Amino acid sequence: MPNLKWFAAVGTAAVVTMVMVPAQQAASAPSNAAPNGVSAATTLYYDDSRAGGWEAAIAAGVATWNANVTNVKLVKAPSGTRAQIRIIATTGWPQASLGPVRPGGQGWVELGSQAVDQGYDKTRIAAHEIGHNLGLPDNKPGPCSKLMSGSSAGIGCRNPVPDAAERSRVESAYGGRPAAQAPSDGRVMVDAP
Repeated sequence: MPNLKWFAAVGTAAVVTMVMVPAQQAASAPSNAAPNGVSAATTLYYDDSRAGGWEAAIAAGVATWNANVTNVKLVKAPSGTRAQIRIIATTGWPQASLGPVRPGGQGWVELGSQAVDQGYDKTRIAAHEIGHNLGLPDNKPGPCSKLMSGSSAGIGCRNPVPDAAERSRVESAYGGRPAAQAPSDGRVMVDAP
């Protein structure tokens, strides 16, 4: 019988150790909360290494999103870092996967030259397609003031800035919710007229 007591004590110690190790690891793991208790922005890395000719438009589109929302920040992926958003140049119509893309997940954007050949603005295209990755579907037909109106706003539209409703929807998608609770939608959004 003494052996049973010894095993029970070891079993209890093992359970306590198993419970404490994850708690210690959780305490040292990065969190989505800033030191003052406010949710920190979700950082999403993007890779535009296969988007030759679109670099300036992508940088402008990313800067627009970063200037207009606070709950998510887009950062160019350093070499060796896995990007959550892959951006490539194609000859077709612009298209993207519908998010919201989360850390650990992956979305994609295709910046199609067919739209540029017809007169659509590169920066608006880039900002619009990134908007899909951030969880915004198309809003067609729509005015130029709505970024997600896409091609329905016409070739004269150069507005790359999301309107208040679009900003609010992105802020809500990334505002304090655990990443695992809201995976990407995954639908493909093709932005042909």
